[in-house]
Amino acid sequence: MGRWRDGRGLLVVRTDTGEVPAASVPLEVAASYRARTRGLLGRDAVDGAMLLSPASGVHTFGMRIAIDVAYLDRRLTVLAVRTMPPGRLGLPRPRARHVLEAAAGAMAAWGVRAGVRVEVEVEVEGWVESRTS
Repeated sequence: MGRWRDGRGLLVVRTDTGEVPAASVPLEVAASYRARTRGLLGRDAVDGAMLLSPASGVHTFGMRIAIDVAYLDRRLTVLAVRTMPPGRLGLPRPRARHVLEAAAGAMAAWGVRAGVRVEVEVEVEGWVESRTS
């Protein structure tokens, strides 16, 4: 599948049966060093979610809002979800390869919790590519 690239896509969270999406959320992918460093800094709101890749930890210094942070392994399985207020340093998670960020409370509404496997659909040169790992 190759490396992630900066861009936009959809985060798909399936129901427990895996059939119907529980949520399909606009997603911003931050894969370059510059995009990962900038992240959600300076924003007053989040439209959907942001995927930082590769990443194993985040901070909220300089942020204006509280965020939900989900740590994902290489297969996009959620290892843990935490809510972080502004001005905090999150410790890196062992086995985490990606970090998903969203407005505080959003992940619970979408059904994102430890053990859930998410999918990412990104647009690549006019095609939609679905990734589960």
